[in-house]
Amino acid sequence: MEKPSNLLLKLSRRLFTSLEQQQKFIDSLIHPQSFNPAILWCQNKPDILPFTVETPTKWQPDFVERLLLGEKPGKHPLHEQGYFYCLDFSSVFAAAVLLTIPRPVGLVFDMCASPGGKSIFAWRALQPQLLICNEVIGKRLGMLISNLKRCQVSPCAVVNRDSSIFAETMPLSSDLVIVDAPCTGQSLLAKAEKAPGCFHPTAINRSANRQKRIIANSAQLVAPQGYLVYMTCTYSPEENEEVCEWFLSKFPQFQPIQVNYLHQYQSKLTDIPCYRIFPQDELGAGAFTVLFQNTQEGKGQDVDVNALSGLWMNKVLQK
Repeated sequence: MEKPSNLLLKLSRRLFTSLEQQQKFIDSLIHPQSFNPAILWCQNKPDILPFTVETPTKWQPDFVERLLLGEKPGKHPLHEQGYFYCLDFSSVFAAAVLLTIPRPVGLVFDMCASPGGKSIFAWRALQPQLLICNEVIGKRLGMLISNLKRCQVSPCAVVNRDSSIFAETMPLSSDLVIVDAPCTGQSLLAKAEKAPGCFHPTAINRSANRQKRIIANSAQLVAPQGYLVYMTCTYSPEENEEVCEWFLSKFPQFQPIQVNYLHQYQSKLTDIPCYRIFPQDELGAGAFTVLFQNTQEGKGQDVDVNALSGLWMNKVLQK
């Protein structure tokens, strides 16, 4: 059996008090197992489903299916036709907090959008008047634009700027801001992918500092009574619970929202209502998610789309 690194052992002890859970967590990263594929229906489901599906979880929306192991949805003709989007079920868990947001929703802004799964989930769940997807890394734009076009997400626009630009140009404008934060990607190991140095303190601290900067800029966009969701696909508390604690200390007008249907996944590392799954839960490689609401009263700022036209990288689809 491959020996876990000292850094992984240390992390497992921080995450779990039970020796059994520590060992299961370590085993899930050293000996990765396959996870059930999932699809998000972008158009109406066909009368006869083309895949065999698992029994849905209590928090799973009706437009998502978790499929049996071995199904290959990405190779089905309906995929290319834009009927559904393939995603890790961990992403469904992280985005499930959005189901508690009341409709109607005006503007949804996804700050770190590529490849597009959380954007498409928000569009399908909330049917906003406008979805803006930002991706600061140029080489990731092509995949994002392709997925949004294929799935016929509309009305929607793609932008390519640092989060600080939007904090200045779009304050108090968005009913929902999604921050699927760049992270050390430790859950990649549970999918048999590589994440070099993902447990090293230097990498974790660098990532946490970047996350704090992004969430702080993103908070500026949230309209009074609007929502901010923060999520990662990593395990380190520095990138998850500790970012939330820092955020609430700097932005006391935000309060975390309890999501009752995710209660069993409450993080044991904080009293803040935030939620985790781990690979040994066998739902996906792992995710952290938390929903905040801006408690300020008042009216949000309207966005002058024409005035912001210089920021558009690509107008994808517009009704």
